[in-house]
Amino acid sequence: MKSIDRRTALKLAAGAPLAFSWSWAACDDAARKARRALDSGEPFQPAFFDEHQFATVRVLADLVIPADDRSGSATDAGVPEFMDFMMIDRPDNQKWMAEGLTWLDNRCTTRFGSAFVNCEEEQRTATVEAIAWPDRATDEDSAGVAFFNRFRDLTASGFWISRMGIEDLRYIGNTVVPEWNGCPPEALAKLGVSYEG
Repeated sequence: MKSIDRRTALKLAAGAPLAFSWSWAACDDAARKARRALDSGEPFQPAFFDEHQFATVRVLADLVIPADDRSGSATDAGVPEFMDFMMIDRPDNQKWMAEGLTWLDNRCTTRFGSAFVNCEEEQRTATVEAIAWPDRATDEDSAGVAFFNRFRDLTASGFWISRMGIEDLRYIGNTVVPEWNGCPPEALAKLGVSYEG
């Protein structure tokens, strides 16, 4: 895992079926409100999350995918709004999400005396590190591990179907190729093949 960078690992972990099943253009009121808020910069009013939960989702999503020199963070890409939409669109997600956010706050309150969003950055990072690596986690963190695995997958799915995420992938599909001259000679040579006989 050390030879793979963070973004590559998250891309591989993203749930492909989920990623292709959602679109900001979906004819759903929650999706339209989220898109409108992102496009206009107006405050987004979540349909599922309360104010504290939404703040927690924003902080946690940005720990999963922080801004880097290539693109913005999960929050910059609209992932929290996507998650709120998914909680309404797929109600079976609501229970694990609500319970996981509560677990996160309880764990931080026990260890640091504050809810997750009110903790220092180092405390948040330590909490996430304890649940991000299932093989290293303690039994008392098992519920947090299960929550974080799902949360990380949903964050990655939301990020890489967003405009920012697609640009981050440097995806060049869906473009017109006016003239196809075949595979470049260098690529053919590397593969040890040719068009000739």
